[in-house]
Amino acid sequence: MARKLEADRFALGVCYYPEQWDEKLWADDYRRMKEMGIDVVRVGEFAWTIFEPADGAFEFGLFDRALDLAHAHGLQVIMGTPTATPPAWLTQAHPEVLNKTQDGLAYHHGMRRHYTYNSAVYREYCARIVRRMAEHYARHPAIVGWQIDNELNCETDVFYADADHDAFRAWCREKYGTLGALNEAWGAVFWSQTYTAWEQVHLTRKTAAGSPNPHQALDEKRFISDSAISFAKLQSDILREVAPHHWVTTNGLFGNLDSHRLTEETLDFFSYDSYPLFYSIFGDAQEPEPMRDRWWSLNLSGVRDISPNFCVMEQQAGPGGWTNRIQLPSPYPGQMRLWTYQSILHGADMVLYFRWRTAKFGTEIYWHGLNDYHNGPNRRLREAAAVGEELGRIGERLVGRTYKANVALLEDYDNEWDGRLDTMHGALRGPSLSAWYKRLQYRHIPADKIKLRRDATANGLSGYRLAVYPHPTIMTERTAELLETYVRDGGILVLGARTGYKDETGRCRMMPFPGMAAALCGVHVDDFTLIAGDREPADVALADGSGRTFKAPLFNETLTVQAEGTEVVAAYASGWYAGRPALTRRKLGQGEVWYFGASFSEGAAEAILDLLDLPSPAADWGKLPREVEFGIREDAAGGQWAYLLNYADREVAFELARDCVDVLTGERLSGRAAMPAFGVRILEPSPQ
Repeated sequence: MARKLEADRFALGVCYYPEQWDEKLWADDYRRMKEMGIDVVRVGEFAWTIFEPADGAFEFGLFDRALDLAHAHGLQVIMGTPTATPPAWLTQAHPEVLNKTQDGLAYHHGMRRHYTYNSAVYREYCARIVRRMAEHYARHPAIVGWQIDNELNCETDVFYADADHDAFRAWCREKYGTLGALNEAWGAVFWSQTYTAWEQVHLTRKTAAGSPNPHQALDEKRFISDSAISFAKLQSDILREVAPHHWVTTNGLFGNLDSHRLTEETLDFFSYDSYPLFYSIFGDAQEPEPMRDRWWSLNLSGVRDISPNFCVMEQQAGPGGWTNRIQLPSPYPGQMRLWTYQSILHGADMVLYFRWRTAKFGTEIYWHGLNDYHNGPNRRLREAAAVGEELGRIGERLVGRTYKANVALLEDYDNEWDGRLDTMHGALRGPSLSAWYKRLQYRHIPADKIKLRRDATANGLSGYRLAVYPHPTIMTERTAELLETYVRDGGILVLGARTGYKDETGRCRMMPFPGMAAALCGVHVDDFTLIAGDREPADVALADGSGRTFKAPLFNETLTVQAEGTEVVAAYASGWYAGRPALTRRKLGQGEVWYFGASFSEGAAEAILDLLDLPSPAADWGKLPREVEFGIREDAAGGQWAYLLNYADREVAFELARDCVDVLTGERLSGRAAMPAFGVRILEPSPQ
């Protein structure tokens, strides 16, 4: 069952670090926060040395005063457990708590997240500080909830300390029972890797060619996820015991971590840190027609799959930068407000800006908050205050709504983790997902990004007309049956190259490609090639005589039809395999299965969407330009609000198909209307 934030009204907040500022500033800070419409602050997540300046010596005075003053100003508080930053006295006395690199070099004190989850000593110290903080603050009237740690698996998501090797060995013994079973799962007979004693089993270590056993590497990622979840549960169990009236969350979405299971087993809801300008590092900034900050909606959709209603614990409020990396430009005027509503559209019922004031010292001295160093007025403060005023008016009607989509973009943890090492399928995942999401966005077709989990059922997909599962290389028999049920019941399933040929250990099946999906798709792969080096992506031509072509990048498979009812929709038009089938469609039950023997280009996604003639729900509201993101949030009674977000740096116009009221302004709209650069409209139908 999904865990979600339950709120009576929207909460706007900010991250605050009272320990970093002269106490004389606190009262004025809190006063200005309230005047801006800020309701909640997050504190404490990096302050272990303040709470425990020496081993076993606990000091709560500074935060007692900070919280008492916050409460006096009508602010609620989210308290962070400080376990992301162990104090120097702890790492000096117990260096075994530190993480190590893969070749055994220990991290040192001086940054954050330099510990390991599996150190028994560190877990004891963490349990102690969490319990003492929970006991001290359980009845404080300002505190409403707790954030565990900070960004689990951020900075590094691999762990190779001695304690981790020991814990991995125990994890393997529990999972496999015998060395024979482990050797079989890992294909250890290859290159004489067979283990004859448990003491020989370790996490992956440096190898001559830098290429570890891929099945061991897949299990390593599963183990790291389990370790992080166990570490979070250590803390959440204490908080639920001592402060059961407070909610518990943590912020993240990082690698080698099953955030769904983390939430189900340890949290009341999931939280996320949204920095849309990261598109310049991780997004599609170099592509034609880049989505830029709009690309971040894909991440928010993934968060929504974990918690349909969630908290954005850190919302970008300014330019970002460490002294030595992550240099991000300043948001344009209006972008911070746009990003706030981007988060809200995709499920956020609480948003906290990062941070109140830019730090004047430390690694993040260029990670700007709402206030500059001078602490005077600026445009970011004015923009945040405008958002606070708007949310103060509509906050009670805003929360609890559900995002509406009839397209699902499917992923799963096993393929994500396996693909980090196996580039023969892992390299296809990102480009294909980006191509589909971009074309759906520009056609104003909302989509959900969904992790297909081992306990998933076809009922979980039944509300989606279209499901795109680009490259599920690892596919179990159960997953294949689930997908077949979805199709027979009327769903449209689209699969891409490298589908279905591995089992859950990451070993290849002795079956014709696409393996477990071959019977479902009605095709076999009879030849294939990686597109690399001097190889050019093949052209693909539709078989309808239209002359329309598109590219088939990264990997090409030629297909042979095997089952009745399977038609060739498109064939390769270049390369030595010109004329061979590239895209097929099989009607099955009430639905259909499409198979594309390549990574998905934007052209391929666009062509399939044209052939499917999938309608956009935006048509019921009006005709929108491509620069505008469209989405619907629906309340429990079926009442809908349409969100229109303009990502362009200029005014755009649109035509309404119905009379509407802009919820943000109360303005009545009909016919032709406009939005300013980076503008936002939230529309509801006008009363009849």
